[in-house]
Amino acid sequence: MRQHSKGHLDIEDRGAVLIARVDGGPHGLFGLEIANQLEALVDRVDGDPNVHAVVFTGAHPQRFVSHADVRWLQEGGAAVPSVNRLGASVLARTAKNVDRARLGPLVNRTPMGPAVELERLHTTFLRMNRSGVIFIAALNGSALGLGAEFAWANDLRVMADGDFFIGQPEVLLGIMPGGGGSQRLTRLIGTHQSLVAILEGKPFTPAQALANGAVDDVVPQDQVLARAVELAAHFGSRTKGSVEAIKRAVYFGGSMSLTDGLHVERTEFLGTALSKEGQQLMLDYMQSTESNGELPLYNPEIYKQALQLGTVPGRRSTNGR
Repeated sequence: MRQHSKGHLDIEDRGAVLIARVDGGPHGLFGLEIANQLEALVDRVDGDPNVHAVVFTGAHPQRFVSHADVRWLQEGGAAVPSVNRLGASVLARTAKNVDRARLGPLVNRTPMGPAVELERLHTTFLRMNRSGVIFIAALNGSALGLGAEFAWANDLRVMADGDFFIGQPEVLLGIMPGGGGSQRLTRLIGTHQSLVAILEGKPFTPAQALANGAVDDVVPQDQVLARAVELAAHFGSRTKGSVEAIKRAVYFGGSMSLTDGLHVERTEFLGTALSKEGQQLMLDYMQSTESNGELPLYNPEIYKQALQLGTVPGRRSTNGR
């Protein structure tokens, strides 16, 4: 039987914003228990119209998430015979089908189990990207490997200034990123910078991560959570349907051909334009134009209010709540 480090997510409810502290034990590791609880959390917030944002931070005083529980990876790998690239591709595709069929519990104790666990984790990260909820990583300290990949899977990242680092060191263990690092980091900072960083295995300092776009803000460590919650409230004020549509279009349409990406955009646009919130806010906008003789977004004060509220102010506005 494979043994994993115990870990859990400690959830603090602040109304429209949830704070999830990732507790990976004394070493701050990301193991199977945290993966399962993360999946359950995404289920919960996706189904709750009152939750607009989730902020993740580390329970460890100096680390966001150290990296994956190496025992989880090593023992899982040891349960599967060595395979070539073709065999690995077949294994990955089979795991996807097993996960879609919800057969995971039946294969968890078989050689197929590790591949299904990895597929489930990727699916959870992808669901975060499809969600109408804003996910923010409040990096209170360092993050390597799966810790960094978890941060890349969030929509925004705030990192503590100081003697901290974030990156993908897997090559130094004779493996490569497996939680999405080769794909997500590449989309964040570009192909060449990502390739060099992953090949070398050297992490970024907070200043380097900010400069290359791997994180969105760097603040003193004692301000990381407050800054992340501030961003969560700001971006979470947008209508949940719009957030979901925009994230789908950017995350998934943005990596397709232009023709296919435009199809994704048209699909998501029509969904929002025909929604109750979209129709209501557009009616408000037209009524304000008629009443004031000017387009609301060309009034600097109204535009400022709209950015703060998340919607253009109007008498029938609901702000998506």
